[in-house]
Amino acid sequence: MNTADTPAPTPSAPAAASTGMAPLYWMALGTFAIGTEGFMIAGMLPTVASDLHVTPAIAGQLVVAFTAAYAISSPILTALTGAINRRLLLIASMTLFALANLLAWQAPGYEALLLARIVLAMAAGLYVPNAMALAGALVAPDKRGGALAIVSGGLTVAVALGAPLGVLIADRLNWRMTFAGVALLAALAVLGLMRGLPRGIGAHIPVASLSERLNAARNGRVLHGLLTTLLWATGAYTMYTYFAIYLNEVVDIHGAHVGYGLLLWGVSAAVGVMLGGRLSDKLGFARVSGPALVFMMASFLALTVIAYTLSPAHALPPVYLAMIVWGVSAWAFYPAQQARLMNIAGVKLASIVLSLNASFMYLGFSLGAAVGALTVATGSVREVGLVAAAFVAGALLLLRGAIRRDAACVATA
Repeated sequence: MNTADTPAPTPSAPAAASTGMAPLYWMALGTFAIGTEGFMIAGMLPTVASDLHVTPAIAGQLVVAFTAAYAISSPILTALTGAINRRLLLIASMTLFALANLLAWQAPGYEALLLARIVLAMAAGLYVPNAMALAGALVAPDKRGGALAIVSGGLTVAVALGAPLGVLIADRLNWRMTFAGVALLAALAVLGLMRGLPRGIGAHIPVASLSERLNAARNGRVLHGLLTTLLWATGAYTMYTYFAIYLNEVVDIHGAHVGYGLLLWGVSAAVGVMLGGRLSDKLGFARVSGPALVFMMASFLALTVIAYTLSPAHALPPVYLAMIVWGVSAWAFYPAQQARLMNIAGVKLASIVLSLNASFMYLGFSLGAAVGALTVATGSVREVGLVAAAFVAGALLLLRGAIRRDAACVATA
């Protein structure tokens, strides 16, 4: 869930190390707010669709709009704003994020909410990579890994706790109040950034240009890896975007109980991130990413079989078991995939390739939400798992092909 550029050593890092760790936690509050807003909408789709008088498939375009806008705008805006002071950029982007949440809170209709989510995505896509880059400038070089873990941890905690909490708030109050709550979190982050970030910090952090990003993507092995990420993410969001509707129909649970289900999934995803990173270091990324995709595909197929064979009274335990497998395996894949791409790109291009990987992930999220909407509109939510599994199978085929080619190259070297 790390969506950022990794900073190179900068002259300001030693001096910034004296600022302490507090600014990192304020930046993490910002990433937590962004992650909560980004993930919570899927759990509220049935409620939002009903309140705004649109179909679930149309409501799903709120996810498509956010993820597509993030994927497209993040690398472009990050490159175009490279000369702007990072402290000012973080404060401005988080301020815009807070204001856009207020717009979503007071949105009079579907179109206004859609516009608000596009603005939210642009602000988030500018904040996250710059927060990650600045995190490395705030500490000494030997502490950069921990600094990045703190800031990116905001996203992980949002998946585990923020998104389910948003669904619970929507059930107890209404869905609009979730945006008001995220706006408050963002405002607190802005105040913390204004007080905690020293002026002039990160002034010399290099930013990859658009041409450098495109040149990195032209590498055949890198592009192959990015397409694998794209298919994985498409499969993941084909299922995730409409999972609340799946739970409504297949298990007959609604409201707060959907939030409890998402909490189970979110904790499983957080475990998957940590497990995937550790196993990748210990066993190698190839031994983690392949099995992770296999288990992810199996969980989607299981959800499809359950939907067609079990009654709501008997479906809950196996659905929850499939959710756990899905959460752990899907997010165990991501750190292993990042390690693989870093190995392909090398140290010099690692930050650029990881940034591209984040963009391809969000592009996949957008495609998945769109494919899921088409499936729900033309068929049934019970079929979404089967469609999701097909995309994961495509990612698995690409990955295995790449591993075989890499092994052949080593054998002939």
